[in-house]
Amino acid sequence: MSTVIYPSPIYGPVHSRRLGLSLGVNLMPADGKICTFDCLYCECGFNKDRRTHSPHPTRQQVAEALEKQLIKMHDDQQHPDVLTFAGNGEPTSHPEFSGIIDDTIQLRDKWCPKAKISVLSNATFSGHDDIRQALLKVDNNILKLDTVNMDYIRKVDRPTQPSYNVKDIIENMRWFKGHVIIQTMFMKGDGTDNTGEEYVAPWLEAVKYIQPQEVMVYTIDRETPDQKLRKASHEELDAIRDRVIALGIPCTASY
Repeated sequence: MSTVIYPSPIYGPVHSRRLGLSLGVNLMPADGKICTFDCLYCECGFNKDRRTHSPHPTRQQVAEALEKQLIKMHDDQQHPDVLTFAGNGEPTSHPEFSGIIDDTIQLRDKWCPKAKISVLSNATFSGHDDIRQALLKVDNNILKLDTVNMDYIRKVDRPTQPSYNVKDIIENMRWFKGHVIIQTMFMKGDGTDNTGEEYVAPWLEAVKYIQPQEVMVYTIDRETPDQKLRKASHEELDAIRDRVIALGIPCTASY
């Protein structure tokens, strides 16, 4: 298994299929993974194989490392398109997430004012007021909704919180009143396939109810810990994308 663990707290820049030249912000330790999901397709591997006993980087450490890299990129005349919170787990679980977002906005405005700030989240903390207020401040509040089928979610996304309920997540997404981008992984293999009508139609109803500013549909691009998984086809993704667009909601497909 050659899944990847990212440096912390800053990595890249890397070229993102969906976001452009992205400077990554990893709020998890550099030697492991801390996540409220344990997805079969996670490029960082399964939680049990990536355990860490190291502390999170502190708010100060994140700010100092980010400014150092932004100064270097500024001096090299290489400006990021986006500052992306992702990495080895769920970024909004960091105990100082809200303050880190405030620091990042200040540093962005100083060194690369045209860059967007993106947060890639599984939405498990989207009901917490401090997290909501922080996500309202970023340009791209990208929240995961792979399906509305709880059986599929338990098998594929595997939330670690027993209280996880996709109905609550949908309501939390709707709370943002359009300031949210839905990101959905479509794939097949190992008894999974959320590309069929029994999954897509209810998901589309949820998308219509949430009314996000955009939807991103994508499929497997890197090695996965469950090696029996397979990509959704271009044709399947394009068909789903077109159905979202027909709802009047912008949608992109990444293969």
